[in-house]
Amino acid sequence: MSFVCDSVHTVCYTQDKPKCPGQAPGIQYPLLPYKKLQYIEFTVRGRLVQTAVCSDQQTVMAGQVKALVAAKWLAEAVRNSRAGPSLRILDASWYLPKVNRNAREEFRQCHIPGAAFFDIDECCDKSSPFDHMLPSASEFADYVGDLGIGNQTHVVVYDGSDFGSFSAPRVWWMFRLFGHNSVSVLNGGLKNWLREGHPTSDQYSQPGRSEFKAQVNTSWVRTYEDVLENLTSKKVQLVDGRVEGRFRGLEPEPREGTEPGHIPGSINMPFPSFMDSSGLELPVEELTKLFQKAGVDLQKPFWITCGSGVTACHIALAAHLCGHQGISLYDGSWSEWFAKAAPEHVISEGKGKQV
Repeated sequence: MSFVCDSVHTVCYTQDKPKCPGQAPGIQYPLLPYKKLQYIEFTVRGRLVQTAVCSDQQTVMAGQVKALVAAKWLAEAVRNSRAGPSLRILDASWYLPKVNRNAREEFRQCHIPGAAFFDIDECCDKSSPFDHMLPSASEFADYVGDLGIGNQTHVVVYDGSDFGSFSAPRVWWMFRLFGHNSVSVLNGGLKNWLREGHPTSDQYSQPGRSEFKAQVNTSWVRTYEDVLENLTSKKVQLVDGRVEGRFRGLEPEPREGTEPGHIPGSINMPFPSFMDSSGLELPVEELTKLFQKAGVDLQKPFWITCGSGVTACHIALAAHLCGHQGISLYDGSWSEWFAKAAPEHVISEGKGKQV
């Protein structure tokens, strides 16, 4: 493996902090394992563009941010006071109403030190009748800029779900949708953070505003009309991240007026299946087997859906880890589909949709 160094000057330090020689831009270098590495700074024309912290076992590739970061990694960054303009931590907790949890209030009482709260019900298209539909590029830029996030910021997202991860992958995917690839999900979320004994805080100070420029990848967002047309063309696989009971129509949907079921031809991959019992993401080999078992071809394009576009992003994260990075989301998901679809397009072992 190799990487292309496009930095004018790359500075790296070991724990003893000897300075590595600058690397010329545009030249390929091998993937380097840095043992006992504390951090690496990549600079372009004197400007910091990425900082990475790793353990003895990790390997760092220049210019690439891992989709998953470990609690140990983040705890070291917090301990070294690195949370700030170059590293922002976001609590993206969101819960279904039936869970009776107040994500914002829980954040006030307990969060990872230095974290800010990302509210998917605020950073959304408020004109839509459906929950937390995607905001415009300018709305997203304004919202994350107010959280102190710029285009050179490494963002780490987590949530407080008992699953280990629930809504964090949605925010991870949103950043990537709007052109920001320097974003990671905290593996195991707050659940694993607490289990490992890392500190929490009830203190919060509003970060200074940063300039963020968003550029949306419109090919990653699919509409009701796109999915309807695909029922006939069958050009694209459609994968649903809801739990099996809701997908089959045997367990109730959490929203009033919406019955369970699924879109014709869709494949069910329940979002909890991508994590182990401790809430950690499964190894890539096991994720790949999950896709194979479900009948999803990772060599072909596919779209994702769920109840309202949140847990579907677990599928996007898992596919990304397996090397499939261009996943499109049906943002309206089942909430919109049930509201608009003809009864024959609501597949259910239960009540279905009545005329």
